[in-house]
Amino acid sequence: MAQPLRVALAGLGTVGAGVIRLLHENRDLITRRAGREINVVAVTARDRSKDRGVDLDGCRWVDDMTALADEDVDVVVELVGGSDGPALALARAALNGGKSFVTANKAMVAHHGMELATIAEDNGSALKYEAAVAGGIPVIKGLRDGISGNRIDRVYGILNGTCNYILTAMEQHGSAFDDVLKDAQVKGYAEADPSFDVDGVDAAHKLSIMASLCFGTQLNFGGVECTGIRKILPVDIAQANDLGYRIRLIGHAEIDTSGSEPCLFQRVSPRLVSKDHPLAHVTEATNAVVAEGNYSGRLLFQGAGAGDKPTASAVVADIIDIARGETGPAFAMDAAEMEAISRAPSGHRRGQVYLRLIVKDRPGVLAEIAAAMRDAGVSIDSLIQRKAGAGEAMLAIVTHECEEQAIENTLATLRSADSLIGEPMVMHLLRD
Repeated sequence: MAQPLRVALAGLGTVGAGVIRLLHENRDLITRRAGREINVVAVTARDRSKDRGVDLDGCRWVDDMTALADEDVDVVVELVGGSDGPALALARAALNGGKSFVTANKAMVAHHGMELATIAEDNGSALKYEAAVAGGIPVIKGLRDGISGNRIDRVYGILNGTCNYILTAMEQHGSAFDDVLKDAQVKGYAEADPSFDVDGVDAAHKLSIMASLCFGTQLNFGGVECTGIRKILPVDIAQANDLGYRIRLIGHAEIDTSGSEPCLFQRVSPRLVSKDHPLAHVTEATNAVVAEGNYSGRLLFQGAGAGDKPTASAVVADIIDIARGETGPAFAMDAAEMEAISRAPSGHRRGQVYLRLIVKDRPGVLAEIAAAMRDAGVSIDSLIQRKAGAGEAMLAIVTHECEEQAIENTLATLRSADSLIGEPMVMHLLRD
């Protein structure tokens, strides 16, 4: 059997402790699968004295996180987080030193993945990040290796467990967003500052990584259109249900070939998902990813998107790959082969739209809205009006298929009308 694989680990939170626990608990099985022992020999964390409930005997403690890259190890694992700072410094130092690098840090990969992939290739080391996207679901391996012979036409899915928990709780109990968010924070599903989750940033990080992997394009996190779930009301949930849909935060990416040059479309936004679609039945903190290959057809990856055990499982799977010598390109092809393409415009994209308006409850308002839609070339498929408060009405409109620019033109007209109260809510429909 080959010499043991020596691992340095930065971060001993729930995931880091979970990695050590998993390596100990399944040691014999992992050794047989990896073809060699895997030993954590050096660690670092903020508090050296804290009891983390795992055996750290035999591990050297390193106070300076970046200094882990100087340790006599084969692999450095980073579980600290942050797109820049010590995590990025450690990644650069480890890869430049010829050591393989494993991370669960989706923000760092989304912002600096191209640079890190290039360094890894130049130094003959591996950059692995399975745990950065969808927790314990092996979606990165599935996309990179399982369907590597396919042209992937689009990839989309539920990429944030916090948002999915909130939306399904609103769906089940009719509760308001703020109330469910507080409950999610108490239960540990949401951070004290939930902005990255509920504003869609976390999902956008993951989407940009998957898009790069699927389409062979350079990472472009800045090109992701991003809308979160803060503005969704219980009435939106109820209306969607009556129409045969459920609301989910969906990340969606594809190559747009409608213009003279291919462009990359990336969007994170709440959408009405048909109850006939499998994503409509993904509940609680679960994640799910759909990839459509030209030979494989539609594939669905579903499972726990976060948590210490699922994420630790993904980290250890990457370490086992390295132990086996599986150290190919991070994004399925050499970084130099990945294309830099423009962000796709969205105005010409066609589909049905759910439009929720709060308006003054007075004669002539419906005619005003209908005229704005008519002038923009938008026709109504269905409309429901309900009382929204004293002197106010709620309109839930589903359009026929139209261009997105037509919806923007409609809203531009309505925003200048004094009958509109607050900002409209726009959600696209997902049927197939």
